[in-house]
Amino acid sequence: MYVVVICIKLLLQACIDKAGEISRWLMRLVALRKCGLIEWRLGRVTSSGGTQERSVVPTSVNYHFTRQCNYKCGFCFHTAKSSFVLPLEEAKRGLKLLKAAGMEKINFSGGEPFLVNRGEFLGKLVQYCKRELKLASVSVVSNGSRITEKWFKNYGKDLDILAISCDSFEEDTNRLIGRGQGTKNHIENLLKVRNWCKDYQVAFKINSVINRFNVHEDMNEQIRMINPIRWKVFQCLLIEGENAGEEALRHAETFVISSKDFQRFLDRHKEIKCLVPESNEKMRDSYLILDEYMRFLDCTQGRKDPSKSILDVGVENAIKFSGFDEKMFFKRGGKYTWSKADMRLEW
Repeated sequence: MYVVVICIKLLLQACIDKAGEISRWLMRLVALRKCGLIEWRLGRVTSSGGTQERSVVPTSVNYHFTRQCNYKCGFCFHTAKSSFVLPLEEAKRGLKLLKAAGMEKINFSGGEPFLVNRGEFLGKLVQYCKRELKLASVSVVSNGSRITEKWFKNYGKDLDILAISCDSFEEDTNRLIGRGQGTKNHIENLLKVRNWCKDYQVAFKINSVINRFNVHEDMNEQIRMINPIRWKVFQCLLIEGENAGEEALRHAETFVISSKDFQRFLDRHKEIKCLVPESNEKMRDSYLILDEYMRFLDCTQGRKDPSKSILDVGVENAIKFSGFDEKMFFKRGGKYTWSKADMRLEW
């Protein structure tokens, strides 16, 4: 019994000594920081001897594999500056690299992703990501105009979320914005695709860009009726070279609204539980965006500056030039229940 007591005392003394050592070490760090010899930030430690960076994990990636689109939305911030699309096997190789680097969710967008080979290119990527890479979530953003029921029959099983862009429930406003083509009715397409999502068990989402032409609209009734899992509401954003500036294909300056007007729109719809607001501040740097060449796009300077392609230099090297704000990604709710298997939806 006496031996046991001595052992316990020795153990406690060792813990006290270790705690004192840790405390002294922390005090030294604080002193060094005050002297300007060391600086700490989220994800990295910088000292007078050099910089050590923590690699960003590409948990959620947005792959804009095409810039081509059949709509002409005036505020579009990823415009048809090229017609290039990677060969399918090269795209798959890049996606495999991203999975190895930690990707859990992929979102395919454009342009209009259903334009390439009538949706077959997209379908094969969706299938590959879910069946072979076994990603937790595969999602698509589309304007809904080129989606067919046949596509759902072939690929719907492997798609977790389909987001349809809809900025207004007044057809004249959609056309004024540029979200339309010929005699097609955008809202009718939206409702048709929403029904297919229910039939083929794909979670349905709506994306809306709030701008000068829809900022005073009341969408409460329509959103409640459609009942999406998420309603992403973006403040119209200017990106130099895309929708602003001399070299831009769009000129969205006339679409821009103030932060106060954006907040008034949010207040008008505050009872909608699925609403996810994204101001310019939250949106600009909190997305990992890959362009058609699989280059990360850095938006920190108000334009899209590309990295080298992950196909050439790998994910870890390319992502250093992405400008990605990981802290804001989590703050804006970028990580959520994104696998339809976990949503427990009633189809």
